Amino acid sequence: MDSTKARLLIAEDESIVAMDIKMHLNKIGYEVLRTVLTGEEAIAAAGELKPDMVLMDISLKGDMLGTEAAEIIHNSFGTPVIFLTAYADADTLEKAKKSEPFGYITKPFEDTDLRVVIEVALSKAKAEAERRELTAKLQKALDEVKILSGLIPICAACKKVRDDQGFWQAVEEYIEKRSVAQFTHGICPECINELYTDGNDSNTQ
Repeated sequence: MDSTKARLLIAEDESIVAMDIKMHLNKIGYEVLRTVLTGEEAIAAAGELKPDMVLMDISLKGDMLGTEAAEIIHNSFGTPVIFLTAYADADTLEKAKKSEPFGYITKPFEDTDLRVVIEVALSKAKAEAERRELTAKLQKALDEVKILSGLIPICAACKKVRDDQGFWQAVEEYIEKRSVAQFTHGICPECINELYTDGNDSNTQ
């Protein structure tokens, strides 16, 4: 993804500040999909618009803090969140850290600072998404792979195999249930001679 074309959502409860942030983002090449005032609106907009990132003020109108909305947005949609706030005290930072944001920037800010934070967060989000995809693929592979090991009781006469529950079954069925192997059937040369060749010498008169 071209990060300069990233689509962003702004959650800021002061309209003038939101417009200023939007202006800064447009100036440095980002697309602002929408600005919202509350955490509830941010969650709904994130689900509807699927932005590449959310810029979230920690203190929002309504009953929900920005930190709560950020946690829900990331857990529900995998969307990275950057916190924008005018406050950087210890309590605010602690609340912000608990929601595991992808970045944190205090207002007022410079365009360069905003771009750096967004670029780093986008890169981190991309790496996290790739890691989740790889983990899912590996888990799927592990689920599909079954390994036979240990002693396998097999009948010396009919060659059936006894399973863990004490039932005897054909060796093909036993192996197919416990591995990704599948059997195809054919006849070896010795069996062809035994089953289909006349026992009399064809050259004998």
